[in-house]
Amino acid sequence: MTAAIETTGLTKIYGDKLALDSVDLLVEEGSVFGFLGANGAGKTTMLRLLTGLTQPTSGSMKIVGQNVETAGNAVRAQIGVLPDVPGFYDWMTAGEFLRFAGGLFGIEQKILAARSQLLLDQAGLGDVTARIGGFSRGMKQRLGIAQALINAPRLLLLDEPTSALDPVGRKDILDMIAALRGRTTVFFSTHILGDVERVCDTVAILDHGRIVARAPIHELKARYGRQKVFVEVTSGADALAEEVRRQVWANAVSTGSTGPEPTAGDSTGGTIEITVCDVAAARRDIPALVAARGLGLTRFEAGEMGLEEVFVELVGQVQR
Repeated sequence: MTAAIETTGLTKIYGDKLALDSVDLLVEEGSVFGFLGANGAGKTTMLRLLTGLTQPTSGSMKIVGQNVETAGNAVRAQIGVLPDVPGFYDWMTAGEFLRFAGGLFGIEQKILAARSQLLLDQAGLGDVTARIGGFSRGMKQRLGIAQALINAPRLLLLDEPTSALDPVGRKDILDMIAALRGRTTVFFSTHILGDVERVCDTVAILDHGRIVARAPIHELKARYGRQKVFVEVTSGADALAEEVRRQVWANAVSTGSTGPEPTAGDSTGGTIEITVCDVAAARRDIPALVAARGLGLTRFEAGEMGLEEVFVELVGQVQR
């Protein structure tokens, strides 16, 4: 199968700033791929390179098997792009704008009319007759994705599509992205980790212009993440936490009080959050530690580290 995106040693330098540092990246066709990094990590530079808006200092890049630098419009015709701040003609309606955008690709009018209506319906704008100037930010983002799909691209590039949206607008956009899985490859560049965790199947983490990890999300969590255990007791939380810190399976322990200020006898209850390297041992030993102290146990559960914690762990390792 042809990769949707393939870069080798991709490097971009602006003056004395290294924006991308020898990036090797492979994005499979049909995936929803999360390109994750903090602001300034190099995400927008990558998108500008992939769309041909700027040229690399060194390295190579292919989209659906074609060299971006030499194939020109043959590659661009297979790409849909939603920039971080999309531009529209505010005096147009959504339908007029889509038909205008489709006309730039030379799409036959009959096909264009049917495709425009289908995309407007999918974007929840099929019955909207108002001009774009009166649209909310969420409506404009949904229209932007519809416009990016008007040429039936094999690859959709999204630059921070949810960063300025309210929760309702964000949900609408994420639902649209999720619905594209298997039909169009989606390259979703963002710094919002929760959005990536919700809709993406594979992720690459970019830090200071370098790829520090690339894997399916579940593999990334299994490889770099740790399990967490939460214990809540009615009393003796501080003493129990100290005992837990001495266990070989405990990597980090923190507490939060749920009762009055601690006394000399440690009568306060509270929640203990434990990052563990061996969840089976923790499940076995913690109830025994609680029982040995005669404490009242009101909560005991284990959970996997989220993508946000994996991201902080990886980026922190690079920065240290």
